[in-house]
Amino acid sequence: MAGSGMPGSELSYIEVVLLLLFMLVAGLALFARRVHIAYPIILVIGGLCLSLIPRIPRIELDPNIVIYLFLPPLLFFAAFHTSWRDFVNNIVSIVLLAFGLVGFTIVGVAASTRYLLPGFDWKLGLVLGSVVAATDPLAATATARRMGLPRNITDILEAESLVNDGSGLVALKFTLAMVVSGITPSIADGAATLLYLVFMAVAIGLGVGMLMHLAQKRIDDAPIEITLSLVTPYLAYLGAEYAHCSGVLATLACGIYLGRRSSGFFSLHARIEASGFWNSLDFMLNGLVFLLLGLQLPLILSQIRGLSLPRLIYFGAVFSGIVIVLRLLWVYPGAWLSVQIQRYALRQPVDLASPRHVFLIGWAGMRGVLALAAALSIPTHLGDGSQFPERNVIIFLTFCVIFSTLVLQGLSMPSLIRWLGLAGSDLSRHEEIHARREMVTAGLRRLQELRRQTGSSSPELLDQLETYYRRRLARIEYYSSDDPGRDSEEQQFERQRSLSQEIRNAERRALLRLRDDNKIHDQVVRALEYELDLLDARFAESD
Repeated sequence: MAGSGMPGSELSYIEVVLLLLFMLVAGLALFARRVHIAYPIILVIGGLCLSLIPRIPRIELDPNIVIYLFLPPLLFFAAFHTSWRDFVNNIVSIVLLAFGLVGFTIVGVAASTRYLLPGFDWKLGLVLGSVVAATDPLAATATARRMGLPRNITDILEAESLVNDGSGLVALKFTLAMVVSGITPSIADGAATLLYLVFMAVAIGLGVGMLMHLAQKRIDDAPIEITLSLVTPYLAYLGAEYAHCSGVLATLACGIYLGRRSSGFFSLHARIEASGFWNSLDFMLNGLVFLLLGLQLPLILSQIRGLSLPRLIYFGAVFSGIVIVLRLLWVYPGAWLSVQIQRYALRQPVDLASPRHVFLIGWAGMRGVLALAAALSIPTHLGDGSQFPERNVIIFLTFCVIFSTLVLQGLSMPSLIRWLGLAGSDLSRHEEIHARREMVTAGLRRLQELRRQTGSSSPELLDQLETYYRRRLARIEYYSSDDPGRDSEEQQFERQRSLSQEIRNAERRALLRLRDDNKIHDQVVRALEYELDLLDARFAESD
């Protein structure tokens, strides 16, 4: 990230710029929450509007900062929270989207740009197709869950974006090699290299995940555990890059592996503290990335020569439409093929998704900052020393696709979901109620075992615990029933929560009054306030 136009030392300039950027991220994200729009969309629009203000310092996005600094933790966080069950259940659809659709898009873009864009041949078209073929994991995970999409669609979109980013970057390496060196690799060489890139990356990611899991099991210190969790994605990503394979797939494999073992990855206190740390880090880095993305348009336009702005806008609009249509053309036969593979090859009884679900998956192909970083990473010169042809046009067209798919399609998504009648279902809530019932029932069974083992010792304590657990079970049954009095019962529970909150607020005021009167130490305040915070969190999510 480089900038110019502000007096003072470089250090003070960087500090001021970062401070302003983070303030903008927080302010625009708050505005996005008020207007009920996914914050990445507002941040891109905000960055774009800021970039058009005269005399605003230009901040150039360094692709290496995105790829090596921002990407590993953001990918790891997304992969860590990926459902392994849903990933396996949707594996055929994910593979067809992450590999089949990427290949279809690359070829489709290459074929169309030969006729649409002057100066583009097959090789340049393949490079451009590789840049824009993959959906963006940062855009998908940051927006999909905020749009009210059905959970099964959200799971597919997030998993697709995680996997296809690796396939897209691998394709970009191949196509760039063809243009820079002028040599077209054979199909056998390409297949062998692809297998190495994929399997070696997965092996490295799993290896790093296993090592960190073993290390974390021997540590019971929250700050150290959280620090190691932050180091983990960089180890996986940089280790894979050092081995000349896919850092994206390595980080993905590592994150999914550790996410599946999250209960043993952190100790109790570390798990509570790590949740807040990683959520904050994910928000700050994502916010910064999308804001910087919006700020890039003037820099991109300033580097293009020989094409007028109206002509550029025309090319950008038509090309973005081609990319969107290619995805829509793929998803319907892809959905049919996925069902055939599952039914006849895997012997799984599945039904074909409704056309509305398939269309929504086709419409939600959001690109983001990784596509722009990939375009910016294109070398400026070929192997013979001449300039890389049409590099700046490729970067501009990539920005147009990002804006069209993330902002325009993203803004249309809530209305489209309502029009199609596909608002998110309450399936997660039903599963949560089922899990709570099983947990409380297991606790009651264990309580009865302890009562038999201890005999008559501590009968009052056991009675109190049994009363507490049976009350929890009764509340769960109320939530899962269709009893006509359920609404009034829920209102009563809400009233109880509100009263409990008032009581804890009184406790908190008394605690702070003791501190202000210098009757207790600040460490005592923090320890007791932490207990109150845990109670607040527990009641906020209680049944």
